[in-house]
Amino acid sequence: MIRQLTSLQNPFIKDVLLLREKSRERKTRELFIIEGIREFNLAVSGGFLIQAVAFCPDLLPAEEVTKLSGYSFLSNLFEVSRQVYNRIAFRQDAEGVIALSRPRLYGLNDLILPPSPLILILESVEKPGNLGAVLRTADAANIDAVIICDPLTDVYNPNTVRSSIGCIFTVPLSVSTTQDTIAWLHSRGIKSYATSLGADLFYHTLDFRGPTAFVMGTESTGLSELWLTKADHAIKIPMGGKIDSMNVSVSAAIVVFEARRQRNFNS
Repeated sequence: MIRQLTSLQNPFIKDVLLLREKSRERKTRELFIIEGIREFNLAVSGGFLIQAVAFCPDLLPAEEVTKLSGYSFLSNLFEVSRQVYNRIAFRQDAEGVIALSRPRLYGLNDLILPPSPLILILESVEKPGNLGAVLRTADAANIDAVIICDPLTDVYNPNTVRSSIGCIFTVPLSVSTTQDTIAWLHSRGIKSYATSLGADLFYHTLDFRGPTAFVMGTESTGLSELWLTKADHAIKIPMGGKIDSMNVSVSAAIVVFEARRQRNFNS
């Protein structure tokens, strides 16, 4: 049942504003914001538990409104004016739907992997935009899982969700510590390849057809000493320019698509 929401003092509006600004609120209440019909549909397809939805009929196509009203799991569905929508939206006069959802993070042992998985690991990621961009790469390459070690940002920061253009809902995500992840990889027989400017091996000289995990560090400091000493191999990307730094999502794309090429772009 659709309810009209006109007051900016409504609890839903207050929830969205709090969750948008405060990481602690998102973690404590185990809720995060989804904005955009594509993102919302991907979240639903991915099995995320949607708690509430607000839509603006002035901005949302009629067929999407009909689809929303047909979802039996939506007990909190609000129709809002453009003024109310623009108060809570990041993108003014765009998309027309905002939802609150439960996060969905896997434990390492809950990840369902094929015999020769291809995994992407990020250590101490600190910029939501970078994380979102890496998730887009992971989706494009059909990565089996993304593991985030010791994150310095909230995985479900609204900027991550937005910059991932919904790929945060299409790739299995796990959050763990570096130490636990290293132990888990060893127990599963998954070889780890740490990207490092100081490595001796170029990435394209190795065989990534077996169980493989690529490990990426931050652009500012790179990987921790623990990864550099415990990974099976350290690898680097040959660069011929004047600088020795690339965006982490670009670096991730280079190595994971080499692995996909070696696998004939099959799983």
